[in-house]
Amino acid sequence: MEKHYSGLSGYFFLFLEIVLLLLIVFGFMRGMVAPAVILVPVFILTLIGFTVVDPNQSCVMVLFGAYKGTIKSNGFYWVNPFFVKKKISLRARNFDSETIKVNDKLGNPIMIGLVLVWKVEDTFKSAFGVDEFEHFVVVQSEAALRKLAGLYPYDNIEDESAKVTLRDGTEEVNNELEREIVERLDIAGINVIEARINHIAYAQEIAQAMLKRQQATAIVAARYKIVEGAVSMVEMALEQLSEKNIVDLDDDKKATMVSNLMVVLCGDKDATPIVNTGSIY
Repeated sequence: MEKHYSGLSGYFFLFLEIVLLLLIVFGFMRGMVAPAVILVPVFILTLIGFTVVDPNQSCVMVLFGAYKGTIKSNGFYWVNPFFVKKKISLRARNFDSETIKVNDKLGNPIMIGLVLVWKVEDTFKSAFGVDEFEHFVVVQSEAALRKLAGLYPYDNIEDESAKVTLRDGTEEVNNELEREIVERLDIAGINVIEARINHIAYAQEIAQAMLKRQQATAIVAARYKIVEGAVSMVEMALEQLSEKNIVDLDDDKKATMVSNLMVVLCGDKDATPIVNTGSIY
């Protein structure tokens, strides 16, 4: 577990360093070589003990393999010169992954990428729980992304019963991605601030085929609406003609009228009418 370590004031020991330096110089000048030589290693050891901790930075202290604590407060400190000091940034960091090729729930190859905002929370876990925690964040985030892609289909064209898809279920999918990454990075003492998908598309080898399929689906849906509207308009026209006694149509004439109206209303191109100036018979 992380422990707080309080370093001694660096300014006080800086003053002692200046005094030691003056004593060494005075000793050599006055011929007192032995005391001056003894003070030299003391001066060097004291100098090694200085450390500066910047804002949102930490310093992990290790003494002969034993963890002694972490300084998280910024300032100028002096610590045991035999400490091995490791600086770890506590600032928030961005990881914008490269798009990777994975398979969705239905086995379709897709390209997907993520953006991760993270920071070190527990310096003990980051320093000693894993080897190179920055690389660990990258690898585990991509592993979580691969797992997430296998849980949902890209869209519901092939699986109409799917309530959540990678393309449409943004909030739920991102929450699941964040939960998975949090579990994986806990061992490294990482606090996940935000995790979300920033790119998703079909892989290049099937992109064109899927695009045509989506277009075909859209065309069919549009045609369905057109026919549904056309039937309603034809029905309304027949009712209006009948109610206002504009013209008396038998079944054959109604069938002809319905056929003509359906052609006009459902056709891809504008109809070119032929005006009959004579008798309809």
